Amino acid sequence: MASLDTRSVQHITVAEAESGQRLDNYLLRLIKHVPKTRLYKAIRKGEVRINRGRAKPESRLEVGDEVRIPPFGAPAQDSVAVSRVPQSLQALLARQVVLDEKSLLVIDKPSGIAVHGGSGINFGLIETLRAMYPEGRYLELVHRLDRDTSGLILLARKAAVLRDLHTQLRSDRVDKRYLALVGGKWPAHLKLVTAPLEKFALSSGERMVRVSPDGKSAKTEFRVIRRLPGATLIEAKPITGRTHQIRVHARHAGFPILGDDKYANEKTERLTREFGLERLFLHAHSLKFSLSDERFALESPLPEELARVIARLAQ
Repeated sequence: MASLDTRSVQHITVAEAESGQRLDNYLLRLIKHVPKTRLYKAIRKGEVRINRGRAKPESRLEVGDEVRIPPFGAPAQDSVAVSRVPQSLQALLARQVVLDEKSLLVIDKPSGIAVHGGSGINFGLIETLRAMYPEGRYLELVHRLDRDTSGLILLARKAAVLRDLHTQLRSDRVDKRYLALVGGKWPAHLKLVTAPLEKFALSSGERMVRVSPDGKSAKTEFRVIRRLPGATLIEAKPITGRTHQIRVHARHAGFPILGDDKYANEKTERLTREFGLERLFLHAHSLKFSLSDERFALESPLPEELARVIARLAQ
C-alpha cells in the first residue's frame, strides 16, 4: 500500500490484497502522519466514504470499493519519527514470534499488551507488528486476545487467508484452547457452560460483560487439567468468540479466574494475593487450524510468572 498525498481529496480503489480490512485499519496504514483522533473524526463526520456512502470504523472493505479520503494537509517532516513504535516493544515482540510464513504470522503475546492501540494506548500489537514488517502490504488480526491474556494469536498476511480463517472460526474448525487457574475445586462433571453474554458499561465508563437473556449466545467447554491445594488448573475451549467469554463463563460457573480484576469475587481476590499472582491467569496455550491443506498445531508453554505459581502450589 503506497503512501498518499493528503493535500487534496483522494479516491482510492481497494485492491484484492487490501480487501477484508476494517476501514480504520486501512486508513491508519495508508495515512501514517495523521493522528488517530483526526482519522476517526473524519469517519464519524462522513468525510471518509465508501462508494459515496457514510461508513463506520469497523466497516469491512471489499475488492473494488472506492474510498473517499478528505484532505488532511501535508505531513510534517518529523511526523514519521514521532509516530515510530518504541524499539523496546519491537524487540520484545521479535522474541515472541512463533511462526513467520508468507501468508500468516503467529505471535506468543505477552500479558499487558493490547491487540490494538486506542483509549490511551499509543501502540498495540498490530501497530507494532506493522512497524516491524514495513514491507508487508497486508497484516490483519484473525482473532483477538484480551490485553491481560497471554498466548498464541494469529495474523493473516493475505486477505484470502483472513477470509478462510474467519470461515473456519465461524464453523469451529480453528481449535483454540486456554489454560486458566481458578480457586477451589472445579467440578469434574462441569464440562460445558452455555450462557448468553451482553456487553455493558459501568458508570465509570469501564466496559464489562455479563450473562443476560438479552445477550448473544455463547458456549465454552471446560476440562480439569490438574488439582492443586486450594485451586484447579483448567483448560477452556471457547466454541463461540464473545468478548471476555471464558472469564465471564468461569465466573458464572462460580469460579472466577484468579488475577481477574474485572470479574473477581472476595474469595478469588484473597487467593490471588495469597498465591502472589500479579496478572490474570489466562493463557492461550494451543492453536490448531488448516491452511491450503496444511495442518498447523502450535503450543505455547505457560509464561514463567504463571508457571512459578503452579510450582509453588505443587510443593
